[in-house]
Amino acid sequence: MENNQNMKALFIIVNAGFADQAVEVAQQCGASGATILSARGSGAKFSSFLGLNYEPEREIILSVVPHEIANKIIDVIGENLGKNKPANGICFTMPVELTTTIKK
Repeated sequence: MENNQNMKALFIIVNAGFADQAVEVAQQCGASGATILSARGSGAKFSSFLGLNYEPEREIILSVVPHEIANKIIDVIGENLGKNKPANGICFTMPVELTTTIKK
């Protein structure tokens, strides 16, 4: 195991269809890769149409980045894909303390 206190786990959550744009922004800021997961929202705000509940489809982008570029990514995501934009994105980080590789 390695001690990686200078790394941050970056979480970007956007409306479905915007993950590729979010990954591109993160990579332009210095991220080397990302994992994209499909998700659905379950917040207090959801729509109802003809008696059917609508839960918005979302995508979650996960990446581990040096702490020096984490704030830059968050700023650029907020400007381009943030709240009140079509992507309606949110972005946050968490500290990464230890890492290891998984071997076969």
